[in-house]
Amino acid sequence: MQTAAAAGEPQPRNQVWVLSLDGGEARRVTNLKNGVGTFDWSPDSKRMVLTSRTGPSDKRAPSSDVRHYKHLSYKFNDTGWFDDKRSHIWVVDVSEGYATQITFGEDWNDSDPQWAPDGSRIAFVSDRTRHAFDESRNTDVFVIDSTGGPTRKISDHDEEDSSPRWSPDGRQIAFTGRIHEGDHPKIFLANASGGSPSRNVSPALDLIPSNLQWAEEGRALYFETGVRGEQHLFRVDAKDGRVMQVTRGARAVRSVDIAERGQRIVYAANDFKHLDDIYVARLDGGGERKLTSLNERLWSRLQLADVERMTYKGADGWDVDGFMVKPLGWQEGKKYPLILSVHGGPAGQYGVDWFHEFQVYAAKGWAVFYCNPRGSTGYGQKFERGIEGEWGGKDYTDIMNGVEAALAKYPWVDRERLGVTGGSYGGFMTNWIVGHTNIFKAAVTLRSLSDFISDEGTRDGAYGHREDFGGDLFEKFEMYWDRSPLKYARNVKTPILILHSDNDYRVPLEQGEQWFRALQHFGVPSEFVIFPRENHNLTRTGEPKHLVESLNWQLYWFDRYLNGNASAIPPDAK
Repeated sequence: MQTAAAAGEPQPRNQVWVLSLDGGEARRVTNLKNGVGTFDWSPDSKRMVLTSRTGPSDKRAPSSDVRHYKHLSYKFNDTGWFDDKRSHIWVVDVSEGYATQITFGEDWNDSDPQWAPDGSRIAFVSDRTRHAFDESRNTDVFVIDSTGGPTRKISDHDEEDSSPRWSPDGRQIAFTGRIHEGDHPKIFLANASGGSPSRNVSPALDLIPSNLQWAEEGRALYFETGVRGEQHLFRVDAKDGRVMQVTRGARAVRSVDIAERGQRIVYAANDFKHLDDIYVARLDGGGERKLTSLNERLWSRLQLADVERMTYKGADGWDVDGFMVKPLGWQEGKKYPLILSVHGGPAGQYGVDWFHEFQVYAAKGWAVFYCNPRGSTGYGQKFERGIEGEWGGKDYTDIMNGVEAALAKYPWVDRERLGVTGGSYGGFMTNWIVGHTNIFKAAVTLRSLSDFISDEGTRDGAYGHREDFGGDLFEKFEMYWDRSPLKYARNVKTPILILHSDNDYRVPLEQGEQWFRALQHFGVPSEFVIFPRENHNLTRTGEPKHLVESLNWQLYWFDRYLNGNASAIPPDAK
């Protein structure tokens, strides 16, 4: 029996190697010029399907090193600048190492290849409208014989179709798809041979499914989704579409896998005060058993802060979930600073999960309040789309109502020592907040947006703002400017620390530069820290030293302006 892993060494590009579970030396399987992206074993373990980039590199003059583009999409946050190579599907003989390319094309990328149960066919995802690099989102599911040949499109929507999964008998393919732009994806079933419309098996589902898996001999599909600040496993009946929650509890359940015979599930789960451990349970969620306690010795030496959920009324009387992290060592009768943290997205959610930043804040004696304003996922499509046309409007009201609700519920919070922070959309909201209220005494804004007009023309194109504002920049120019924090920079009094990455193509560095320049112009106490070699994902996948330094910069700023420590030393001065 063998296991596979993509390794970057000793070659400069990732290749596939195999290693016996009994040990021994790893054996290299692939030697592809442009390396390997994703890969998966065939059902009989004799072959692998993988993605690798190919392209007409011979079209460039040897002496030229310019970047030349003819399409609107020419860069991506964690990829960088595009070249003329495209991702395609390859099949590799594991014993011989011989690789055969089975999909081709210069106007699209092919991704997410999935073997049919008998190994004869492969399903994959592609945008073959010839507008894949013109901000098209119309991906479809295709099927091709594992030896190559013509492709068959089996999905039928004008928006994103993705995540193909073969039924156990190989007759159907399940996938997630959107019928209209901005809709939540639904789960569809299509005939694996094509020729008939797909069927929506989850019309009542108002959450966002991921990690789709078949079970019960094709009678049901299981998926993960965020729900009201938690993350859980759900089941949908493949025939009648009934949806049932499988796992429960105040926690985040992820990385679910279903045993081959379909009687048990295994998954990782964490919560406010615990990192992920592995659990096993019956397929219905019962009989759960914890298999690991990976950090038990560490937890025995640590004190961790408690977190409480609170629900309050936002704009329009909507219920909004908030969460309060109590400062470590909390004592009755004492007053404590509070930091408001706003999540990114806005399509995302805070909730029952492990956030080490909040525990570090709490260890410094600061409370943390965070919430899920409209625009957040996990509360249905109406709630998520409630932010359309409302950036800085009703979402701002949702958040500020939460701050007032927290101040009313927790009288030990010092109203005179409030801070605010957030990244991406949370950075936008941090900038917006300090331009519309002066109740915060310190702000740290990460990878933040300040000017929608320049952002629309310089970002990587993954997420335009057409849906957010009901039209593109040239149709809604005044709205784009009205919703830009930069317009209100003259109102800012709160000291602000700006943290940005030099390779951020999602919210480009110029957004931080403009914001810093405006704050300096209006005499606002402000500092600008730029992280080299990092992209928009700095606080998630950045270099370890930068992860630590980013957090230390935040601590420095809040210590200086919330604690009033004028002698606080910036991290780069130590």
